[in-house]
Amino acid sequence: MSKFTPTRRGLLKTGAFAGAGLAMPTIFDGSAWADGHSGFTNAPQGDTVTLGFNVPQSGPYADEGADELRAFQLAVEHLNGEGDGGMLATFSEKNLDGSGILGKKVEFVTGDTQTKSDAARASARSMIEKDGAIMISGGSSSGVAVAVQGLCQEAGVIFMAGLTHSNDTTGKDKKANGFRHFFNAYMSAAALAPVLEKLYGADRAAYHLTADYTWGWTQEESIAAATEAMGWTTVDKVRTPLASTDFSSYIAPVINSGADVLVLNHYGGNMVNSLTNAVQFGLREKEANGKTFEIVVPLYSELMARGAGQNIAGIPGSQNWDWKIENELGDRYAGTNAFVKSFGEKYGFPPSQAAQTCYAQTLIYADAVTRAGSFNPCAVAEALEGFEFDGLGNGPTLYRAGDHQCFKDVVVVRGKENPENEFDLVEIVEVTPAEQVTYEPDHPMFAGGDLGECNPGA
Repeated sequence: MSKFTPTRRGLLKTGAFAGAGLAMPTIFDGSAWADGHSGFTNAPQGDTVTLGFNVPQSGPYADEGADELRAFQLAVEHLNGEGDGGMLATFSEKNLDGSGILGKKVEFVTGDTQTKSDAARASARSMIEKDGAIMISGGSSSGVAVAVQGLCQEAGVIFMAGLTHSNDTTGKDKKANGFRHFFNAYMSAAALAPVLEKLYGADRAAYHLTADYTWGWTQEESIAAATEAMGWTTVDKVRTPLASTDFSSYIAPVINSGADVLVLNHYGGNMVNSLTNAVQFGLREKEANGKTFEIVVPLYSELMARGAGQNIAGIPGSQNWDWKIENELGDRYAGTNAFVKSFGEKYGFPPSQAAQTCYAQTLIYADAVTRAGSFNPCAVAEALEGFEFDGLGNGPTLYRAGDHQCFKDVVVVRGKENPENEFDLVEIVEVTPAEQVTYEPDHPMFAGGDLGECNPGA
């Protein structure tokens, strides 16, 4: 396997959001939503405000959910003036001062999505109707995100999507009340394909195993299109149930398929199990078409790497963020070290991309409320549309108004061959600037659907 050092492709050029974005006024003009305009769902009446954190506490993505919940709890502490403040100090917006949100102490309730859409909607509905949650966040499944986003649109609350990587979340299923901080399948493919060409060449034959739901479908579509554009062929695409735990029957046909690359469009426990099965079948020692057989995992995390152990060594993929990025690539990713310090001191280990995403979007929501001067979801949505900021660990970041998709740099990683400890299992290979993964809102992979109008609810 070829080796090359981490680079920042294009990062020394003018940034995609340089200038106008980060020079925008700090305080949003929320006069249209001033006191007295309280006809919206769960308008806070006392001295507290409740947020709803809906995470997978069971099911194949439970490890991600546990780290999300840790981060949510830390974000609430920091918003309420507890702890060291974390990213409040590095966030380019200086509207959050530890006094809660608009002077109201932040409280939260939790739910278990079970990595199932119906269960996730039921728990989100309970948090809105019984607990008075004014914002819902969390989840590690795009099927869950799409379902809960639709519910929040109907109920009139803001949905700050957690880990949802399907193109559909801000494509055909986008909603005016929903915002996504996580990147998507198209972005992963756009960042990863050039690296795959450097590593393995332009003449490869790929076999896809794909989680059979919205994320898997769009990840498969995205990575197949990007690799075919550089010369790869696609031998087969096979869908696997999300509930699968043993992938042996899906791995066996790959051996004599004519493929020389296996693409695992799996996440969480699915990826850990399918990769383990692939290694057990000897795919990493196999040769095909005169080439060493390779495995690609388009989306993974340090948490998944920990579960897969040595099996992840050398395998490329993409991440939304990595806890080492500020140390390795400089202060463009400021905020990372502050968050790692806060999280590590509280929990005893580094945060995952799941944790960073959910922590950051909680602060982003709180800041939008503060700039708007109102909890009204339509005021918050207006404050978030076109919002550009920095200092939360991902570099300059844009929340695009047209589809509520977040645009920022994408991290390409690879499993370390000789990790020093169980928390440092991936190495950053390259960081692709946001402008190189940005697409038009009407791109065919995102066609259909209508953002619609913000719903304030009651």
